[in-house]
Amino acid sequence: MNRKILSLAIPSIVANITTPLLGLVDTAITGHMGSAVYIGAIAVGGVMFNMLYWLFGFLRGGTSGLAAQAYGAGDRDASDMVLYRSLAVAATVGLAMILLQWPLGYILRSFVDSDPATARLADRYFSILIYGAPAVLATYALSGWFLGMQNSRMLMVTSIVINTVNIVASLAFVYGLGWQIEGVACGTLIAQWTGLAVGVLLLRRYRLHRPAIGDILRGGELKRFFRVNFDMMLRTVCLIAVTVWFTRAGASQGAVILAVNTLLMQLFLLFSYMMDGFAYAGEALVGRFTGSRDIASLHLCVKRLFMWGAIWAGLFTALYFCGGEGFLKILSSDRDVIAASSDYYLWAVSVPFAGFAAFAWDGVFIGATLTRQLLVSMAGAMAVFFIIYLTLFRSMGNHALWLAFVSYLFARGAIQTWLYYNHKWE
Repeated sequence: MNRKILSLAIPSIVANITTPLLGLVDTAITGHMGSAVYIGAIAVGGVMFNMLYWLFGFLRGGTSGLAAQAYGAGDRDASDMVLYRSLAVAATVGLAMILLQWPLGYILRSFVDSDPATARLADRYFSILIYGAPAVLATYALSGWFLGMQNSRMLMVTSIVINTVNIVASLAFVYGLGWQIEGVACGTLIAQWTGLAVGVLLLRRYRLHRPAIGDILRGGELKRFFRVNFDMMLRTVCLIAVTVWFTRAGASQGAVILAVNTLLMQLFLLFSYMMDGFAYAGEALVGRFTGSRDIASLHLCVKRLFMWGAIWAGLFTALYFCGGEGFLKILSSDRDVIAASSDYYLWAVSVPFAGFAAFAWDGVFIGATLTRQLLVSMAGAMAVFFIIYLTLFRSMGNHALWLAFVSYLFARGAIQTWLYYNHKWE
């Protein structure tokens, strides 16, 4: 079981580690532009796209669970239909985002309470990068399907290409052409479409059959597809609410605190993308065992996932505790930001042990398509976040924001643990 987990997790980790590195590079590029407002603009612009793309994250998670179960059951036609349905949704939604970019941009920015200078830069970033929406969503669908087919190497290749192109192009545009925030956006846009092209090329080896439209729209399977994905969409709404409020609360405290929270959040993202490698392995294997009705292997898989999660949490806690201020100086040369970050750094250190269970359980529940339970756990954790924040923010300020966030991560894992042990596995 450990070999199966690692064979899926290691390529996923290699793929995922490039994603936080991309965020670190973007933050580092803007962090050396001479003002905290550039870091804030990347944070605000990133949140705007997160609100859009995370809402349709089911195109990866829902696709992987359904495809893995079809794979476990030995039903190749069903797994192909999952991909076609996901790609159809991705293309439709992506084009709608481009057509509605002006009202979407206004609505999304209104959720983030940033100063006028930061808002103007974030608008420039958004107006360029919105044209990558179809590519991003289609890549979600392809990535989920590859994972469901027990092939995380495809994710690794696609992700490495996307993030390598992004880093190289952004550096060239910013430092070669002097485009500043526009250079970062254009580099990302080019990388998004390059990644989709690579994914389509990799898909050719599977020799999918061409389905009739009626097969894609078949009632029973289509109903299950949307039921699973609707639960995941609502779950993502809860996640977005926490993330947006976290950024909004930081922005309301000024550009320096917003920059501080952005830098520290990069440490959380670095850990989360590493843990997601094991969550992805959980999606693929739990989905496979669910499809083949091998419940004994499913439970063994869960035990091994938590063993690896605890090991990673310990390693990252030690790394962050010892790394200290050195990590932050790599990301920014702004002395005010670095000095202010030291007051909140221990919150970032506490994240790995508070959150590793939530990531592991996400993989298990997605693979088993227990999406209603995922929604319940996220809604409960969101309630914990807002109760703590609204109760303590006036007296504790930014410390209350971080306490609420760490508690939210812990609550997700605790609720999911209870749901897992109270579910009737058959």
